[in-house]
Amino acid sequence: MTRASLGRTATLVAMASLGLSACAVGPDYHRPQAQLAPFHSLAAVQRTQDGRAIPPLDHWWTGFDDPELVTIVQRALAQNLDLAAALARVRQARGVAAGAGANLLPTFDLNSGVTAERLSEYGPFSYYANGFPGFHRDQREFTVGPAASWEIDLFGGLRRAAAAARAEEEAAESDNAGVRVSVAADAADAYLQIRGLQAQIDVTQNQIETDDHLVRLTAFRRSAGQGTDREVAQAEALLHDAQATLPDLRIALEAQMNRLDVLMGAQPGTYARELSVPGAIPSVPAIGDADRPADMLRRRPDVIAAERRLAASNERIGEAIADYYPKISLSGALGFDSLRANHFLSAKAFQPAGSGALRWRLFDFGKVAAEVTQARGASAEALAQYRQTVLRAAEDVENALSALAETQIRVQRLNEEVASLERARTLSEVAFKAGSITLTDVLDADRQLLVARNALDATRASAARSAVGAYRALGGGWDIGGQEHVAAAAPIAASKHL
Repeated sequence: MTRASLGRTATLVAMASLGLSACAVGPDYHRPQAQLAPFHSLAAVQRTQDGRAIPPLDHWWTGFDDPELVTIVQRALAQNLDLAAALARVRQARGVAAGAGANLLPTFDLNSGVTAERLSEYGPFSYYANGFPGFHRDQREFTVGPAASWEIDLFGGLRRAAAAARAEEEAAESDNAGVRVSVAADAADAYLQIRGLQAQIDVTQNQIETDDHLVRLTAFRRSAGQGTDREVAQAEALLHDAQATLPDLRIALEAQMNRLDVLMGAQPGTYARELSVPGAIPSVPAIGDADRPADMLRRRPDVIAAERRLAASNERIGEAIADYYPKISLSGALGFDSLRANHFLSAKAFQPAGSGALRWRLFDFGKVAAEVTQARGASAEALAQYRQTVLRAAEDVENALSALAETQIRVQRLNEEVASLERARTLSEVAFKAGSITLTDVLDADRQLLVARNALDATRASAARSAVGAYRALGGGWDIGGQEHVAAAAPIAASKHL
């Protein structure tokens, strides 16, 4: 075949392949539809917001008006090792997607070589050629030239594989966003627990001082003949009880400090000094735009990732179906081949080559059918997992909003209780000094106030943590930017084949 005829043949085959490439076997993908009613727990949250400012959902931690919290979350997002690993997985997925896309294009190689060989005198070639003039047992061969090959994607199998790899890359990017959301929420949660525990420790220490004052008072009354040993023992027991609560609080505080350091990618104890000074428990910001479930589905990284994996599984069906059809590939090479170096690049040493190949699993349809069945089953599984992810996302939001509403109501009630118990405790001590009530009444008032104060600080921290949980459930904490993978666009269409 001459070079001209070879070129004409390749051109015709390429034109035919381009004409057929518009047809790809397998089902066309459409995003599944998800119908969710408005969140019924939102109304209870809105009744407790009192016109507070609504922070941007991308950076919800700024709404707590706590610069230290902002610093910690930003540090965690910059240094967290789980987030670094997730980013590395994104790079891996991008590499796989780029490789799958490259399979659609021709490959070009440049080959060259030099072969030196000394032939055996008793070999079949030397045995007969040894008598010819000019024959030498020492042989050298010089080759150089480019080569190209191309599998023509007639029935879309390669395109389906490339589309599946792109969808899986997008799923990995969504997983990375999900890790970012979790890291921000976990860092904020640890910080809020630290502030809550520090407040509880402060209340307990104040209570210890009060109880110590009460012990000295009862001891003085006993020495003056106005009290009994029983009253002193009761006051000392209350003091010891308050002192006994400190170790557990300190253990919990140390655990949260260490947890926060690990979240920030540091050895436990690195930032302990920075957080050793107690600070106020941040107030709870408002929750906005949470009444549209479609926004939640559009923002939640796990929902987006599940939808992208569903899209990838749908493309794998087409990739499997394409094996029912023949695969055609072309290859060609242009080069020089010579036994002598001085003739290496001459016109007579020029050696073009071209070939075409047809591969068809004609007698393997049983295995192809099994692969198609497996791909369809994987797609059905991915659809069920997507729907389950949507339901769990809605469950997370409802639970988080309900917890936020109820904890804020509890904070209000505990504030009222603490105010009442403080008045009762003050009046009890005045009455005790006047001798109108017994020490037991003072001790009971003291105990109730300690319990209520600890409960208030714990609940204030829980309310702030519940707000973090609500932001996490809504998918806040990352910038969706130009994200187009809305997981509630259209029902799944019927399969369409070539």
